[in-house]
Amino acid sequence: MRRFGPPPPDGGPRFRRREPTGPRSGRPTLPEPPTEMLTTPSGVRLEGLITGVGDPVTVFAHGLAGDISGTRPLGSAVTGRRVFFHFRGHGRSDAPVGPWTFGDLAADLRAVADLTGATRALGVSLGAAALGRLLSDTPGRFERVVFYLPAPLDGHRPAAAEARLERLLAAVESGEAAPIAAAVEPELPPSVRNTPAGWSFLRQRVEQLQRDGLAPELTTLWHEPAVADESSLRAFQGRALVLGCVGDEVHPVAWAERLASLLPGAELHVYDRPAVLWNNRRELRERISAFLND
Repeated sequence: MRRFGPPPPDGGPRFRRREPTGPRSGRPTLPEPPTEMLTTPSGVRLEGLITGVGDPVTVFAHGLAGDISGTRPLGSAVTGRRVFFHFRGHGRSDAPVGPWTFGDLAADLRAVADLTGATRALGVSLGAAALGRLLSDTPGRFERVVFYLPAPLDGHRPAAAEARLERLLAAVESGEAAPIAAAVEPELPPSVRNTPAGWSFLRQRVEQLQRDGLAPELTTLWHEPAVADESSLRAFQGRALVLGCVGDEVHPVAWAERLASLLPGAELHVYDRPAVLWNNRRELRERISAFLND
C-alpha cells in the first residue's frame, strides 16, 4: 500500500519535517517527555513511555490516530507504573507493510504488556478493540481492564468514523498545518474551541501529526472483525469497567452496552454527553483510578 511521503529506510515514522508549522495562537505547549523504542518479538519497534513507580503495572492503549499524550490524562491518578505506547503506524512506532488486522494490534499490546509486566490494561476506542481481541485469545492475561469508548468488535463502523479517518489521512498527506487542524478540530467540543486550552491541544496534535505522520495501512484494519467470536469474551475471569457515552456518533453507546453484556460481572457507566475527557475530565479520571487502584 502507498505510504505518505518517501518510504523510511527502517519502517519507522512516515515523515519528519525540520520546522513543523502549526496554529500559532494559544499558550505554548510543554515539551513532551522522552520516550524509548521497544523491540517486540514480532520485530516491530514500538514507541513507549513509562511513568510512575512500583506495582501494579497498567498499560494504556490509545485510539485510532491517537497518541501517548492523549491517553496520559486517563492514568494520571492510577497508582504503580503506567505504560503508554504507540501502536504500529502511530508516532515513532514502525509501520510494517500491510494489510493489518486487530490480531496485529493485539500482538502489539501483548508485547508491550509482557515486556513491562503489566497486569492491567486500559483501551481507548481502537485500543479497546485490540484489548478485546487479546482477551478473546487469552482471557487470563489481565486482572483488570478498562474499555473507554470501545470501537466495534464486528468490523462494522459508522459512516462518520470512516469519513473522519479519510479526512484526517488526506490532511496528513498534505503535510500542511491548516488542513490538519481542520481535520483535528472536530475532536474538540464547541465550548472548548477558540479557547487557550483548545488552541494548545490543537497545536500539539498538528505538530505531532506533521512530525510523525500517520500510516494509511490503518484503513485495512476493518476488513475483518476485531473479535470473530464475541462469546469468547465470556471466559474473562478478571474485573472489567466499560465506559460509554450518549450522543457520540463515532462511538455509539450500544457498543459499550454490548461489550459490558459479554464480560462477566462488568461494570458499565454511561456519560450523558460526548467529549467526556473535556466535559467530565475529573470525574472520568477518578472513576478509572478508583477502579484500578481498588
